[in-house]
Formats: sequence, structure tokens, C-alpha cells
Amino acid sequence: MNKLQRILQENCPLIMGVINVTPDSFSDGGCFDTTGKAIEQVNRLVREGADILDIGGESTRPGSRSVESDEELSRIMPVIEFALNMNIPVSVDTSKPEVMQAAINAGVVLVNDTNALQAPGALEVVADSSVMACLMHMQGRPETMQLDPQYSDVIAEVMAFLEQHVALAISAGIARERIIIDPGFGFGKTLEHNLALLHHLDHFTAMDLPVMAGISRKSMLGMITGNTVDNRVYASVAAALLAVGQGARIVRVHDVKATRDAFSVFAAMDRIYPGFLIYPSPDQ
Repeated sequence: MNKLQRILQENCPLIMGVINVTPDSFSDGGCFDTTGKAIEQVNRLVREGADILDIGGESTRPGSRSVESDEELSRIMPVIEFALNMNIPVSVDTSKPEVMQAAINAGVVLVNDTNALQAPGALEVVADSSVMACLMHMQGRPETMQLDPQYSDVIAEVMAFLEQHVALAISAGIARERIIIDPGFGFGKTLEHNLALLHHLDHFTAMDLPVMAGISRKSMLGMITGNTVDNRVYASVAAALLAVGQGARIVRVHDVKATRDAFSVFAAMDRIYPGFLIYPSPDQ
């Protein structure tokens, strides 16, 4: 059992702090695009109370284009190696098997894959390790996913995708206890789709797997509030609280301290009113 599996056994939501070592991520592209800046952000997020650090070197924002593996590795590996000394779980945000392998060899405990381990060889790389894997739903590819996303039933279709890819992961040798699921807010979804997923997030928790929600600073919050991406802290915290209230175990955020403070209030309420954090599952 790795470090992340141990803390997931505790009955509390976890905060994953985002570190994008990229020039073009939607929220903070260019802010941490050097090793020095990214390391400063590692230190900051740990001080602010992150439970997990998620380090990525390739943007998956709408319209983004892929980078070569060598470039991605050169961006993230020095940051991962530094972060591994911080005594909290470290995740790699990548869809490339060769990047996964290098990060696993370094000591990460989670592969956070927006492509749900669909790249040739990805399942095998994770199966041959002891790391956890987060399987995310995305309709289409980052280059085109927001052009015209369509669903007959977004909840049913996203759940079916995740169930299918969980089954594939288990068949490949990845134990169910090593799997996290993510409905993929903003990845091939309209505002209405995203709100439906948030409203019915407890359907996903009923799959009896840890659910991760990544809503922080996303365009759905800009559509609701009219705020630019750098002015969505309050909306992001509200979305994180709603996700946890529906049973999410991990929230992936840019604003760790603001989220930590809000969770502290939630935790105080839950101590007095147990069960406050979690709504009943759909069949209760």
C-alpha cells in the first residue's frame, strides 16, 4: 500500500495542488514554466496544506497541442524529484507511457491520466508498478473537445465510459484498490453537462471508487460568474465544497489555502454533525 492509498483510507477529502510546468496551461500557463518557479510553487502549496502534488508538463486546455515526450520529461522530472522530498504523495499528470514510466521510476504514487490509460502501453506500464491510476473521461481530444460536445445522457455515458475503462484496467492487472475515477469536468462538456455532472456526482461515488473532481478555475465558472480565469478563486472553492458534499474524495485545485480554509469549516461541522460532508447515494 503506497502513501496515497493510506491517506485515502482516512475519512476526509484530500486537496491535490496543481503544478503546471508549461507555458500554455489555461489557468497558470507561464507562471511556473521554469524549474525554479515550479519548485517555489511546490514549497508554497505544501505550506498551504496540499495533501497531494500533481505535476504536469503538457497543457490539456481546449485547443492545446501535444508536446514530445522528451520536452515533457525535461519540464517535469526536476520538479518531481524535488517534490518527492516533501513527504506527501506526488502525482504525474500525463498520458504518455514513457513519461509515466520515468515518473514511476522516480517514485510518484499516482498516474493522473486525462486519456484514461488509452495510449498503447499505458495500461502495461501502470500494471507493472504499484502506483495508483486516475482514469478520466474526455469526449474527443483537447484540440477539438469543446467545439460541439454532444450527449444523449451525459451521466449515463460518462459512467459507462468509466466503468468500461475500470474493467480494462483490472483486466490488465491493475487492482481495483489502485483506481481513482474522474468525470472530466470541462473535457468535452458544455456548461449544462458540467453542472449535471456536479449535481449527480454522487452517482459516481456509488461506483465504490475514489472520485476526483477538477473544477478549479475552469471556464464553466467563468460562464457562471463572468470572471476571468485569474478571478475565479471564490467560485472554485464553492465548486470544491459542492463536489465534496457529493462524495468526491479528491479535489484538484490551484488555490490550496482558500480550499483548505473552507474544508476546515466543513470538517468542524462534520465533527458535530457526522455525515454532513456526504449526501446519500442515489439508491438510499
